Amino acid sequence: MDTIVPTLYDAFLSDIGLPQDTISKEQAEQLFLFFKQHPLFNWNDSNNGCEGRADAICVLLDHWNIPNYKAWVFGGAYLKSHIGALKQNWNFHVAAVIPVNLEGQSVYYVLDPATSDSLQLMEEWAASITQLAHSYYCIRHSYWYIFPINKISTTKWNTRNKQNRKWMIQCLKGINGLSATGKARLSFNKASIKKTLLAFEHAKKEKPF
Repeated sequence: MDTIVPTLYDAFLSDIGLPQDTISKEQAEQLFLFFKQHPLFNWNDSNNGCEGRADAICVLLDHWNIPNYKAWVFGGAYLKSHIGALKQNWNFHVAAVIPVNLEGQSVYYVLDPATSDSLQLMEEWAASITQLAHSYYCIRHSYWYIFPINKISTTKWNTRNKQNRKWMIQCLKGINGLSATGKARLSFNKASIKKTLLAFEHAKKEKPF
C-alpha cells in the first residue's frame, strides 16, 4: 500500500529560491530556545495570532541581520476546496523559518514553539499539524504579513505596513484587533498594548548570539 503524504509542497505559492545566507544548527537552536522562553510570546494561545507572532520573530531577526522567511501551511479544503484539514480546526498556520547550513546543504527549520518543543524541518512541521491529507505548505519572504482571504495567490498579499504592525503588537498582547471581541478589548487595553510595544522594542537589544 502506498504511503499517504499528508502535506504537499506548493511551488506556485512559494516565492524564494536557495538562500544566500544561512546560520548554523547550533545558532538555530539558540534562537528557538530564546523565543520559546521569551515573555513576549504566549505560545499556549495557539489559536490566536500566529501571523502576529511569526511577524514579530521575523522583524527581530531582520533587526539582527539573521536570514529568515515564513512558512505557511493550508488545509486542502480551505486552499483548494477539496479534502484536507489541519489540526485544531485551523484553516492555515504560519511560522518563522530560518535557513540552516547542515553538512554543506541549506535546509529550512521552523521556529514555532506553539506546535513543537524543538526545531522542526519545514516539511516535518507542516506534516505534524495536518489532521487529514492533504495540506499544502509554501515558503515566502518574511515581509508578507497576510494573504487576501478571497484569493490566495502569489500576488496581492499584504506586506508589512503601519496597520499590520499594530496588529502584530496586538497579537502579542493576545488580542485579535480584527474581530468584534478584539476591537472591544482594544479600548480597555491601551496602556498594556503600549507596554507590549515597549517590550518588543527592548527585545531588539537581546540578540541571543
